[in-house]
Amino acid sequence: MSTIAVVQREPELPVSRGQLSAGVIAYLRGEGALPPAALAALAAGADPYGDDLQLALYICYELHYRGFEGVPAAQEWDPDLLRVRALLERRFLDALRADATRHERVPDALAELLVEPVEGSGVSHFLRDDGALWHLREYAVQRSLYHLKEADPHAWVLPRLWGRAKAGMAAVEFDEYGGGSAERVHARLFADLMADLGLNTSYGHYLDEGSAEMLATVNLMSLFGLHRALRGALVGHFAAVEIASSPGSRRLAEAMGRTGAGPAAVFFYREHVEADAAHARVVRREVVDGLLEEEPHLASDIAFGIDATGYLEGRLARRLLGAWRTGTSSLRALA
Repeated sequence: MSTIAVVQREPELPVSRGQLSAGVIAYLRGEGALPPAALAALAAGADPYGDDLQLALYICYELHYRGFEGVPAAQEWDPDLLRVRALLERRFLDALRADATRHERVPDALAELLVEPVEGSGVSHFLRDDGALWHLREYAVQRSLYHLKEADPHAWVLPRLWGRAKAGMAAVEFDEYGGGSAERVHARLFADLMADLGLNTSYGHYLDEGSAEMLATVNLMSLFGLHRALRGALVGHFAAVEIASSPGSRRLAEAMGRTGAGPAAVFFYREHVEADAAHARVVRREVVDGLLEEEPHLASDIAFGIDATGYLEGRLARRLLGAWRTGTSSLRALA
């Protein structure tokens, strides 16, 4: 399969969505100080799942990935920025622990992942059965905030694992990165999908359009991946994604084919049907079981990672379906 040329460049800083994100953006532009005390008060009263806090946190995390145009690479470890990031993380994590925690036992949390949603109730069901090309384009725009860096947030956990868990995680990540072939790196395949849909394939191009609900799902991965103390939660998140992926990917491949989205668009999801079915077995038997064998005290963290993933994906699904079923856009409107 031929693939498009992907130009690698740092994205531009986004438009702010409130005082928190405005303060972080101004600081990165060199337009003023970043007083943690003042922002602490703002963070304490902010909606933990809202646009302002989620964008501010996303910007802080993005400095550990590609960064932003005109922002020095050294800002990644700026002490004032890290203090502000910690405030945002605490607000987000506290809310998730209060709202999303449902299971203490890993088997109970995993069991729910094996139950398919009621037919017709999910995003992939809607796209397969009723989705138009514009719905698929919006879905790709939202998901591009993750898929153009697919597997990168999970790679942070590798140095924090050992034994079976590390080996299993590395095996899955190797597949995500194309098994050594640049043309088959999953982020590259998603860029090909976007090209088929007539979308801009530049990394970070659609950050301003991405909803708070989508930002939160990506921030969850970075939050878990960048903190050694949350390695169990990252493994739980990874299990939730891989185990639940294959059936949804099959429906999305059918949606892409039905609407004539293009061969690369169909291929991306067909690839995930097979790959993620295999990954699910490795993640369950080697990564999750291996981590529990080495560090059984992380069981509740693994369960929390599964629960938090389901909670945020549920919020995103309600955002998408709530808009699409009324004929409106799920994307964030720009002024």
